Amino acid sequence: MISRGLPHEIDAIIALTQRCGKHMRENGIDQWDENYPDYSSIERDLKTETLFTFREGDILLGIVVLNETQDEEYGEINWSTTESDRNLVVHRLAVDPVHQGKGIARKIMDFAENFAREQQYDSIRLDTFSQNPRNQRFYTNRGYTDLGPVYLKYKKEHPYFCYELLLK
Repeated sequence: MISRGLPHEIDAIIALTQRCGKHMRENGIDQWDENYPDYSSIERDLKTETLFTFREGDILLGIVVLNETQDEEYGEINWSTTESDRNLVVHRLAVDPVHQGKGIARKIMDFAENFAREQQYDSIRLDTFSQNPRNQRFYTNRGYTDLGPVYLKYKKEHPYFCYELLLK
């Protein structure tokens, strides 16, 4: 079941993102470190009601943040839509490493895409780490277009690839 995250869930959400970061680093993907995502970012996501949780029963298995906030570096990309269009941005998609490979990320993105269509967005934008080929395949297989790299201010040694899915 997917629902909006609640403030009292913050510790469980932080624990999940830390497990994900550790799992990525153990697999040679230096995308999330011990400090990202940080407590204040998750707290803000919960307060703005933009963080969604995926659960089976009472067990938190995944999260995603859906909002219109774009990193300033997104301005370097020649997007298919314009700033005057409504663009939903996907942030912090995470699935507990113990449950990866079971289709949870697919279900979360199905939800995100349906949410975007219901809210009449023109596109979905996101970025994924250039050193994470599994994520790149995941988004390409879903029909997202790779529009090029950006170097995010907090991770300059490797680029992030920006993807967009047109909804209209």
